[in-house]
Amino acid sequence: MNEEAMMGERDAAAFAASEDARVDQIVGQGPSGTFAVAGVATAVVIAIYFAFYFFAYLPRGAVQ
Repeated sequence: MNEEAMMGERDAAAFAASEDARVDQIVGQGPSGTFAVAGVATAVVIAIYFAFYFFAYLPRGAVQ
């Protein structure tokens, strides 16, 4: 094996190790973005429910 190929392999190994460390750091922070998206989606669904209730159901009055 020539010296340039060995340098390339070492660089690739170092890059892979640094990428693994970066991924571990990101995963270690937790799923905060997931909870934010789920919270926003839940708020939108609840807002649509109340909008339908106040602007469509209540104005119709009692059904006879």
